Amino acid sequence: MVGSVNKVILLGNLGRDPDIRTMQSGSKMASFSIATSKRWKDKSTQETKEKTSWHNIVIFGEGLVDIVEKYVKKGSKIYVEGELQTRKWQDQDGNDKYTTEVVLQGYNSNLTLLDSRNNTQQQQVENQSDMGNDQQIENNSSSQSSDSDDSDEDIPF
Repeated sequence: MVGSVNKVILLGNLGRDPDIRTMQSGSKMASFSIATSKRWKDKSTQETKEKTSWHNIVIFGEGLVDIVEKYVKKGSKIYVEGELQTRKWQDQDGNDKYTTEVVLQGYNSNLTLLDSRNNTQQQQVENQSDMGNDQQIENNSSSQSSDSDDSDEDIPF
């Protein structure tokens, strides 16, 4: 028999801009919340109902944190795969509290940005005003190469 599996898969929208922090070790981490919604039709009233659940996400690892910092914002649609972890902490009064989070760390995690290409390009343009000239040139060349891929979207296979 197989031991156990701890894997969470979520597809949803960010409820707030990511919080990027630097830990004591000097490495970065990102945290944010994702909303997922479930819709159904009430059999008695034929009314469409919706229930939204919020999930706390924490990301460790320079590569993923850099992507989140540059391209993810409130409202972004993302797909995440990670592990469910519960940590214990104490509030100001010394009471024990528990927080359950989806943690993306190491090789068993995945982050996929699902926003349309136009939204990503708009974010790049907005971010360029805050960057140096070298980074602007790098982003311009990468956005030009992605523009050449636009014709591939019209192919039906």
